[in-house]
Amino acid sequence: MSSADAPLPTAPVVAGAAPHVLLVRAPYYKEVVDGMSWGAARILDQAGATHDVLDGAGSFELVQAIGIVLRGVEKFDGFVALGCIVRGGTDHYDHICRETMAGLMQVALQHGVALGSGVLTVHSIEQAVARSGQDGFNKGAEAAVAALLQIAAARRFGVGR
Repeated sequence: MSSADAPLPTAPVVAGAAPHVLLVRAPYYKEVVDGMSWGAARILDQAGATHDVLDGAGSFELVQAIGIVLRGVEKFDGFVALGCIVRGGTDHYDHICRETMAGLMQVALQHGVALGSGVLTVHSIEQAVARSGQDGFNKGAEAAVAALLQIAAARRFGVGR
């Protein structure tokens, strides 16, 4: 299934108190990440969730930022990681994509956190812009839906903050 076939994202119902979510952003490509942030915030607002924003350096540092937050005193029901990695002329792209995605999965599994990944891995900035606009194919919105579904699952099975 491609994004063109996917239904437009809408906020799932999450039982209990309003979820508190942290958008962890790598705003290297500011226009793209701001667009995905808009999409994520729209979904979180629809769900009645509250959210904060933490900006870091780049996509590679998203995992580190989430790890730091998890050691802190403020607790979140879930996280939405937002970033953009554009292929360049070297193999740096392959390493950053692989390690960022593996790191996000590792932190989610190791710490049992609800995490939606909105890290774009694209061949051009045009592809990124197409996935961060104010239409139905905003990957930030999709990442927020994923985080909310994970929060709902955690609550259903008694996993708390």
